[in-house]
Amino acid sequence: MQKIIVLCLLFSFGPAMAEGDPVRGEQIAYTCTGCHGIPKYKNSYPNYHVPKIGGQNAAYLETALKDYRDGARRHGTMQAQAGSLSDQDISDIAAYFSQLGQNQQDKP
Repeated sequence: MQKIIVLCLLFSFGPAMAEGDPVRGEQIAYTCTGCHGIPKYKNSYPNYHVPKIGGQNAAYLETALKDYRDGARRHGTMQAQAGSLSDQDISDIAAYFSQLGQNQQDKP
């Protein structure tokens, strides 16, 4: 009886969220570095600085990308970029950018 209860408990929990794959994230994030990897980058209008995201916390990056994708954060370019990303794509991109900056050579 105990084995049945243990098995039921194991299967009652949903699948764990997969960790991001930074190698795959690097492949997906090539367009991100166009803006976020250029030092002192500003767009032409309206004029604002684009944040560097290398070394940023992965959970923060995931939340931000999901918010852009879902419309909770407003920015046309970011909404367009995030709009086609799956949850796994976002996790992979966040894993890639979060590990940047651990080495000086890694910074975009």
